[in-house]
Amino acid sequence: MGKKVAVINDLSGFGRCSLTAAISVLSAMGVQACPLPTAVLSAQTGYEDYHCVSLTEEMEQFRRSWEKMEARFDGIYTGFAADEEQIGHMIHIAETFHKKKAFLLVDPIMGDHGYKFDIFSIEFCRKMRELAKMADIVTPNLTELCILTENLRKDGPRTVVVTGIQFCDNEDGIQKMGNLAVTGKETHLAAFPYVGGSYSGTGDLFASVLTGGLARGENLKSMMELAGSFIEKAITDAVKEEIPRNDGVEYEKYLHMLMK
Repeated sequence: MGKKVAVINDLSGFGRCSLTAAISVLSAMGVQACPLPTAVLSAQTGYEDYHCVSLTEEMEQFRRSWEKMEARFDGIYTGFAADEEQIGHMIHIAETFHKKKAFLLVDPIMGDHGYKFDIFSIEFCRKMRELAKMADIVTPNLTELCILTENLRKDGPRTVVVTGIQFCDNEDGIQKMGNLAVTGKETHLAAFPYVGGSYSGTGDLFASVLTGGLARGENLKSMMELAGSFIEKAITDAVKEEIPRNDGVEYEKYLHMLMK
């Protein structure tokens, strides 16, 4: 039977992110994405103007329906939540379906570049820590890692993959962008030349490739390398073509790299 992943995230009309990214990536990897939209947006929140329709009240109905269907998932992947109540629903969904061999991957969308996103409250961050504590793997950027640190010190997820780490390699002096995986036993850094630019949806693409790889039974290191190569090509094209940051990268042409 084919692999299935419940994907709890928003659906944005513009920005090449969230469910748009997850569904296409997982499909290319031969994994069925079972979407549960947290909100529908005209465009992702980086745009100056966007319309957001929250689906908070529908999330419990999805959970109940899936439970009645006796749905079984190989993994659960959570992304954007519009408010702390939605995180509560994510926790309930995880409690219902995060059993047997199903893994839980949490992409804790809360901030970037040293700042917490304005739409998120202190209570939101507290609830996100609670969700992250349940996870098998969490994929924060450096800002989100700092917000989560209180809960990741002990009794936290098995694996933390810190994304978007920019640094200068001392060996060759080249600016690089890397992702660092930390487990209880080891660390692994997957780094690639920094080609410039920060684009909407690249974190979603990265987390989606990891999710697909885990569902397929691949090891984390190989999936980090694959995700890095895939995203590097898409960003290189975006910089060359001067694509606006909010529009995201044209990753579609490289989906073939993810097929097996």
